[in-house]
Amino acid sequence: MSAGQVHFEVFVLKRAGAAWALELATEDRAVALASAETIIAEHRALAVRVTKETLDPETRGFRTAEILSLGDANVKAAKKVREDLEPLCVAPQDLYTMHARSRIARLLDGWLERNRATAFELLHRPDLVELLEGAGTDLQHALQKIAVPEAQDRGISVHELMRTFQALAERGIERLLKDKRKGVLVNLDKEKFPAACERLARDPERLYLLGAGVAGAMAAAKTWPDKVSVLLDLADSAPAEGGGRALALAVIEQPLSEILGSKVGLDDLLGKDLDLGAALAGMTRLAAAAAVNPLLEIDKSVAKIMPRLSAPAERLAKWLGGEDFVSVRESIGRRVLRELNGPRRLRPSDAESEIDVLRGLARALAAASGRLLPLDDVQAAFAARSKSLIVGDFVQEYLGEDRSARQEAEALIWLVENVIGGANKRQAGRYLFGVVTALRFEKEMRYGPDSPAARLAALAKLQRAVARCGLVAEDYEPIQQKFGELGGQVEADSKLAAAVAKAAGPVVHRLMLLLKLAAGEAAPLGPAADRAKVEAMKLVRLDETRAELAKSPEQMDRVRELLATVAKAA
Repeated sequence: MSAGQVHFEVFVLKRAGAAWALELATEDRAVALASAETIIAEHRALAVRVTKETLDPETRGFRTAEILSLGDANVKAAKKVREDLEPLCVAPQDLYTMHARSRIARLLDGWLERNRATAFELLHRPDLVELLEGAGTDLQHALQKIAVPEAQDRGISVHELMRTFQALAERGIERLLKDKRKGVLVNLDKEKFPAACERLARDPERLYLLGAGVAGAMAAAKTWPDKVSVLLDLADSAPAEGGGRALALAVIEQPLSEILGSKVGLDDLLGKDLDLGAALAGMTRLAAAAAVNPLLEIDKSVAKIMPRLSAPAERLAKWLGGEDFVSVRESIGRRVLRELNGPRRLRPSDAESEIDVLRGLARALAAASGRLLPLDDVQAAFAARSKSLIVGDFVQEYLGEDRSARQEAEALIWLVENVIGGANKRQAGRYLFGVVTALRFEKEMRYGPDSPAARLAALAKLQRAVARCGLVAEDYEPIQQKFGELGGQVEADSKLAAAVAKAAGPVVHRLMLLLKLAAGEAAPLGPAADRAKVEAMKLVRLDETRAELAKSPEQMDRVRELLATVAKAA
């Protein structure tokens, strides 16, 4: 039998429950056996087997015979441990936890918004509970929304879980209505808030009982800013110290967090017509006024994008600047971070203003970092947001159609300066490189309507700016070199350096002009600056020049500064 009619195959079982997989096919029996032993020795598989495959000349099929089996092929996959998915809420008291209130707010968001109420108010106001109970389908739909996924996770029927949740809701409603009838709920129309706080400071049900009083006080307020004002009035009247004050602020913090955690509540407080950029700026100012407000006077980029706060928002900002309501401040910070990491545009209708908003927000959040958000999280969020500024559609919208080539280069340098993250800057730098190396830019700079001196000054300004925008040397140096080459062409076309050197005028004046060209102030570093340097050195050696400089110490100092700059640039 020829060697081609027999071969050996090595199969491996890599994990329990998986299928056998072909690892090797060879005509060498020794190689197949050695490979199998190596696989088991190195723990690369649970089991391995080697088969001999012999070609049947009549059927042209292969007959299989197992010649080696190593490892344990009978290992069964471990059963997945079922998590304990018992409902978190089993008693009415469980409905008052932070996580339970958050879920209630999500399940009943439509009903709560229509009734201008928070989950905190629903759990503490008998009138709202009766209104929800009489609404018919709202409560039933909320229970269904939570029962269906939980039933699937726990492997029980939806019907059974619905009965459990329905019973829990009925017990919670019965408890609240019963406490109202018994008169144990706090009523701030009959009892002063500070007195109630002091009386309940050690009561086991203090959060629930005082919460009823706070929710009742909020009932008369019809707008979210009005509700915030009511809460801050109560906070202002809280006991000055001790357990009573701690209780008062802990209860007030609950509805305050819910209002500011909802989009509609925070939008009403800051202003309904704000775009996302202005809203985020307002949130930052609200949660970190002590750090942001001083920036408004010294940083125009922050003052430009920061909206004014309403009266209730200013009151709240003062409270958030202290050591109270920490969870409220953290909630606002998390929302700012979430929106920055999201896809929505900061200024949907204005790409240029989008960059301004991002710059101002970055400065404001950096100043507030530590107290509001960790600096690393802020930097990561702005790096993620910067990715949206370097996609082709945004860059095209940002540049528009009416800019000159020079204006496009200036705009892209501004874009590079304001995006965060090495990869983002590199991509923005590629757009810039594409513009400055295009024939359109070259023609505009060489043959534009401005004078040669003005075009050289513009190239020098661009050359300096590109070095300051945060690109690494390997990215910005080719762009600077291109500016230098264009400057050399402009100077060669106009013979500007030679013309200045031979012009009729004070020799010191001509020297100063040439040194500014040579130093990179009035022309880009490169051929143009080099030729200006040659002409300047000729003038420096003239006795006439030295005599004039000796008469004017101030001009002498300026010439020395320029000479030092030229030497450093070389």
